[in-house]
Amino acid sequence: MSGPFSKEERAAMRAAAAEAKAAKAGADLEEACLAAIADMTGTDRELAETVHRLVTTHTTLGAKTWYGMPAYANADGKVVVFFQCAAKFKVRYATIGFQPDANLDDGDLWPTSYAVTKLTTADQKQLVALLTKATN
Repeated sequence: MSGPFSKEERAAMRAAAAEAKAAKAGADLEEACLAAIADMTGTDRELAETVHRLVTTHTTLGAKTWYGMPAYANADGKVVVFFQCAAKFKVRYATIGFQPDANLDDGDLWPTSYAVTKLTTADQKQLVALLTKATN
């Protein structure tokens, strides 16, 4: 590693800059999200496809990319939920994360990200409940 950021982190920052430029130019943000998912392989792709289906079916969030990852934004363009594949940072699990605009507040302590290796039917129901709470 050269400098304070890993190769993967530097790539994510470059992706964020490219996303901002593409959004200003009026690019199809959902197409970029689908392309990011299509670039994944194996379990990462299966999980991302499932998350995409659940988000687009059960919320009004718009698909886009965020640091090169599939993400879903509210009407103000603020990312509410994102998917980070395991391969991106060479870790053993993917992450489903919620940003501050997600309405998940529950007292003084609540989870904002979830490690995921598989999404069973029960897990999908739990995720839909989180998405519903996050967007209300």
